[in-house]
Amino acid sequence: MNVISLQKSHYREAIALSEYAFQYKVPEEEIEKRLRNLEKHKLFGVLENDSVAAKLHLLSLEVFMGEKALKMGGIAGVATYPEHRRKGHVNELLSHSLQFMKDNGHSISMLHPFSVPFYRKYGWELFANRLKVTLKKADLVMKEQVTGIVNRFDEESHPEAIERVYNQFAKPFNGMLARDKDWWTNAIYGGSKGAVYFNKESNATGYMIYEIKDRKMTIAEFVVVDNEARSGLWNFICQHDSMLQEVEMTTYENDPLMFSLKEPRVKMEVVPYFMIRIVDISSFFQQYDFQWENVEDEIVLHITDSFAEWNNQSVLLKDGKITVLNNENNSDSKQKGIHMDINALAAAMLSYMRPIALQEIGRVSGSSEEIQKLESLLPKRHPFFYDFF
Repeated sequence: MNVISLQKSHYREAIALSEYAFQYKVPEEEIEKRLRNLEKHKLFGVLENDSVAAKLHLLSLEVFMGEKALKMGGIAGVATYPEHRRKGHVNELLSHSLQFMKDNGHSISMLHPFSVPFYRKYGWELFANRLKVTLKKADLVMKEQVTGIVNRFDEESHPEAIERVYNQFAKPFNGMLARDKDWWTNAIYGGSKGAVYFNKESNATGYMIYEIKDRKMTIAEFVVVDNEARSGLWNFICQHDSMLQEVEMTTYENDPLMFSLKEPRVKMEVVPYFMIRIVDISSFFQQYDFQWENVEDEIVLHITDSFAEWNNQSVLLKDGKITVLNNENNSDSKQKGIHMDINALAAAMLSYMRPIALQEIGRVSGSSEEIQKLESLLPKRHPFFYDFF
C-alpha cells in the first residue's frame, strides 16, 4: 500500500491541495492557524515523485448515541490532484483509514459527502437530514411573553452554560457530536453571534447562534430544552423585525417550533446532510443500547461488507447477549435471519430508515416477523447532526 502518514513537512502541501481541489484561498494571515489545526488531525497521503498527490484528514471525535458517547473517526479534506485521479488513491486512503480506525477503537466514522453514490460504495450511508426553514418578515409574529431573559454573546464571551444546554438537547438524538472545549472555541462561531435564554431561576435552557447581514438573519443553531426557551428565543428573533426582511433557520425535521407558528405554512426544505459508517460491527454492537426488554426471541443478522472484510459476520442477538456465529454454528441460522449490507445496517441502527422501511425498498430481506422483532429491538431516537468538518 502506498499510503503514508503525512508529517509537518507536508502540511503546506496539504493546504495547497485543499485550495486547488475545493477552490478557495486561505488568507496569508490564517496560514499559521491552519498549520496548528492540522496538528490535531491524523493526515494520510499518497506521494508521487515525493510530492503529495492525494490526502485525507482523520479527526478523532465522539458522538452521542443516547447517553453514551462513542468514539468516531471524522473523514474530511479528501482530495487528489486531477493528474493523479483514477489511480485508486482514494480507495487506498479510505481502506487505510478504516483499518486505522478499527485498530484505534473508532467504532463508527462520519463524513460530509461531495457525492453520496461515491461514498456509498465504500460503506458510508446517509444518516441525518437538516431542515432549512425560510421565514419572511410577515411570519415573525411574537408568542406570549415568558418570564426569562435573553442575553447576547459572541465568541469572546462564550458562556459555558450553553454547553450544558447543548448536551441535554443532543442526547435524545442519534449521532450528535459530543463537543469538547476546543470544538466550541474553534469550530462553532466563525464570526457569528449568539443569544442564550435564562429562565427566572437563572438557568440557561436554550441558545441560538446567528448572524445578520443585508437584512437577513441566518440561524445556524436553534437549541432549546423546553418550550419556555423556545418561545423566549422566538420572541427575540421577532424583535428584530424592523431590521429584517428574511430569516433562514437550520434545525431538525419535525422541530415543534414550526407547528407552533401562527402561520406554519412557511418554506421548508429537508436536505440530506451527513453520512455514517459502522467501522467495526463487534465494537459498535457492544456499545449500542438495544431495547432487550422488548424482544424475547432471538434475532440473527447476516451482514455483508464489501470494503471491510472483518464486518462480514452473522450475529445472534438474544437475552441481552451478542454472539458472532462461526461457520460451524451458523449453518442452520443461514436458513433464517435478516440479511443486509453494512449501509442498510447503519441506516437502521441510526434510525435514518427503520428496518420495515428498508425491507419495503429491498435493502433488507427476511421474514416480516423477524424484521418486526428487529424494529422492536432498536431505540426510536431520531438522527441529527449540526456540525461540519
